[in-house]
Parts: sequence; C-alpha cells; structure tokens
Amino acid sequence: MSRTHPSTPRADVYSRITHEIVSAIESGAGNWRMPWHHDGAATARAQNVASRRRYRGVNVLALWIAARASSYSSGLWGTYRQWAALGAQVRKGERGTTVVLWKQVASPASDDHGDDQAGPACMFARAFTVFNLAQVEGYEPLPVAVLPESERLAHAEAFVAALNVPVTEGAYDAHYRIDLDHIFMPHFSQFRDASAHMATLLHEVCNIASVLISRTVDGLCALLFPNHRTACCAISGRES
Repeated sequence: MSRTHPSTPRADVYSRITHEIVSAIESGAGNWRMPWHHDGAATARAQNVASRRRYRGVNVLALWIAARASSYSSGLWGTYRQWAALGAQVRKGERGTTVVLWKQVASPASDDHGDDQAGPACMFARAFTVFNLAQVEGYEPLPVAVLPESERLAHAEAFVAALNVPVTEGAYDAHYRIDLDHIFMPHFSQFRDASAHMATLLHEVCNIASVLISRTVDGLCALLFPNHRTACCAISGRES
C-alpha cells in the first residue's frame, strides 16, 4: 500500500499553487465570449521544452494561470538548467512558476520485510521552478505542423461519435440535460464557423464528465475539462 509522508516543503508548494489559483479566481473571468474556453493556442497544452512531455494534474492549471496573467503566447516551459542546456538564457529579473513532480519510490528494506525485500512504496513530491519561452532569450522553437481545419474537425467528430452521446440540434442555446442525459445545441448554421460549433459541443460533452465525477465539483470541472479537451483536440473558438 502506498503512503505519503507529510513535509513542510511540500505544504509550502501546495500553499503557493493554491494562492495562485485563488488569486486567479478572485481576479474574475474577464469579458465573456463564445465558446467559453481557451482559444486553442499552445498555452493550453503546456509542454516541457526538454522532455517534450505535456504537464499534467495541478501543473496544467498553475501554468494556465501564469500564462494568462503574463499574456504568454507559448506553451513551452522549462527549468533554468533545461533552458541553459539548449543554449538559451532566462532573462534577469524573470519570475518562475512552481510545478510539482510526483514519483513513487520504494522504502528501504526493514526488519519486518527481510533483508532482500523493500518496504512499502512511498509517494515523493518535488517542486521545480519553470520559465516560459517568453522569459528566455536565444531559443527558436521547432516549427509545428498544423493540420488543415477540416482534419481537425474530423478528428473531433470521431471523438464525439465514439462517446455515443445523444445530441439534438435546433435548441435556443447549448446545454446538457442531466435528467434526459442529452445534449441540446443550436443549429449548425447559427455558429460563426465549424470550429466554434465543435468547441461548444465539446464543452457540453465535458459537462457530462463533471456530473459523473461529482456534483460537488461540478463548477470546477465545467471550467477545467472543456479547456483541456478542446486543447487536446486542437479546436479553436476564435472571435471573427
């Protein structure tokens, strides 16, 4: 059975990230606009510049908040050493963002388990400070292949179809009826473009996930899951 050992540094990491989240909530959502999610820019898919892996868990939220607060246009992040290894330099005076890396490690062998048997697994958390591409000099990001808009929509359509979620078009607005387990959408012709239509549909699909997970966190899930799903499907709901 895994176990977590409390530590003051870890509590400090949680406090910092929690403070950033609360500050972002208190600052307000800004001007509301359709279709209720991030515009699909790379900042919505935060990625480590060295490993090219996407950040997960609370790190996604922390980096979203940092990117929004500083108006970063890139989703590439890295530690000071990672940027330096790539020949880049973090500008003097730049303030980093805290992320957390979790690892599972085996405890040293004890008398209860014998000399050749490790103890129970423990979860180990370590905090890192990362900097956005906009905070460094001397690095040119690799060109990213952009799929044609038609292929992006086909990819998203396949995702929605695989969920077997009942959808009816012709409603006065977009919403999910929990009592009917059904999504209602305006006519396709009422949307600015195909991307706006699909982004809105994905938002409603993710509202189902928020209900299934827990009603007590419905508001938070409705805010976070649509951002994450539309980002992964590369759907943008940009203003015309």
